[in-house]
Amino acid sequence: MEVALNNSQKFLSKIATNDGHGENSPYFDGWKAYDTNPYHPQNNPTGVIQMGLAENQLCFDLIQEWIEKHPEASICTPEGGFDFREIAIFQDYHGLPKFRMAIANFMSRVRGSRVRFDPNRIVMSGGATGAHETVAFCLANPGEAFLVPTPYYPGFDRDLRWRTGVELLPVVCGSWNNFKVSLAALEEAYEKAKESNIKVKGLLITNPSNPLGTFFDKETLKTLVTFVNDKNIHLICDEIYAGTVTKDNEFISIAEILEESPTICNHDLIHIVYSLSKDMGFPGFRVGIIYSYNDTVVSIARKMSSFGLVSTQTQHMIASMLSDDDFVENFINESRNRLANRHDLFTRELAQVGIGSLKSNAGLFFWMDLRRFLKDATFESEMTFWRIIINEIKLNVSPGSSFHCSEPGWFRVCFANMDDETVTIAVRRIKSFVLKNKLFEIKSKSKKQCWQNNLHLKLSSRRLEDIMSPQYSPLNSPLVRAQT
Repeated sequence: MEVALNNSQKFLSKIATNDGHGENSPYFDGWKAYDTNPYHPQNNPTGVIQMGLAENQLCFDLIQEWIEKHPEASICTPEGGFDFREIAIFQDYHGLPKFRMAIANFMSRVRGSRVRFDPNRIVMSGGATGAHETVAFCLANPGEAFLVPTPYYPGFDRDLRWRTGVELLPVVCGSWNNFKVSLAALEEAYEKAKESNIKVKGLLITNPSNPLGTFFDKETLKTLVTFVNDKNIHLICDEIYAGTVTKDNEFISIAEILEESPTICNHDLIHIVYSLSKDMGFPGFRVGIIYSYNDTVVSIARKMSSFGLVSTQTQHMIASMLSDDDFVENFINESRNRLANRHDLFTRELAQVGIGSLKSNAGLFFWMDLRRFLKDATFESEMTFWRIIINEIKLNVSPGSSFHCSEPGWFRVCFANMDDETVTIAVRRIKSFVLKNKLFEIKSKSKKQCWQNNLHLKLSSRRLEDIMSPQYSPLNSPLVRAQT
């Protein structure tokens, strides 16, 4: 079989037969483990719970309610069918004018209406994946590189590298300063590239960060803008999680920096990638956006968008929904509240058994600290423990090494892609594992402490029974369930 496969590959292209997609990463291996044994409350209650997928499902009820009230938004209903012909034959790759206007307004709203976006700079793409690849095609040649602060989204290795031939070079960040990007780290990465004769064409940041769930402060953003301006390289800002920040007045978009300090840099170097996959929870609609301050990039990216346009049917519905100001205002506020409650619930429950995480209030995940569970501070130990999490605890959380993290023992935990009942089960599994290991440690102590150990065992067992009890768990309180 393998010989036949190798022979067939001889007739295919290098792109078709290389491993540029990056599926050999534990990030994707976790998804495969879930796919082969998915948790289901009735059909497979001992299966793997998916906590490696950054989906926002907490406000689908609001979306569904709006759709039921506005059947005219779809051209496939009697109420909206009169628009069918016009929408079905529309082919302009600029996109429907009302769609671009609605997207520009929504981008402003999720950023606290502190900045405005020009609809004429809105370029469509097939999700953020297509947007990133298009930007890479516009800005860099094969063999040239973008700097990327670590840890970063594993999909970037596919999105920006696979078909473009562009390289990604890490800007090493770590827990010593809460994974913040420093000028020293940027300079070091840039100089290493020069020493290796690699031409750096840009800096790619994710703000808010995936996987950290944090976002950049104003001074750091100014530092980044000054850095790219001094080096005459591009700054690509992935802001697809802008609307997930639980307090809208805290998040600062790169667009705000440019408006407040218009002379801080050459605006032709600044580009924003956005989508509706995270803020609205619409990954299946494949609505990706490129917003560039560079006229030439806008023009070229729009021509390239022919390879990944958003369907006009989707444009039509999205434009109708996002033009409803009352709905948008309520959705943004309610989404933030539900995300904050779910995040706080998870981190608070895990803290009860000594599991910490990086302080954060953005994204659909948090950065869990499991360093104390590793046998030693190596990535081999991280992978060993990750297999325990997958195979014994039956949770798909993503190891930090798959995000190019510089330190072993960190894991990304997604919390917005499940219902309350699944949250209860996931937390219960984690607590049970931690407490059982504590009991094992107690049993392993010397006989000299036998009496004290027996007392502690009884107390720990009682605590374990209490935590396992549905009546005890705060996850099942009516107040918490109403909030989440």
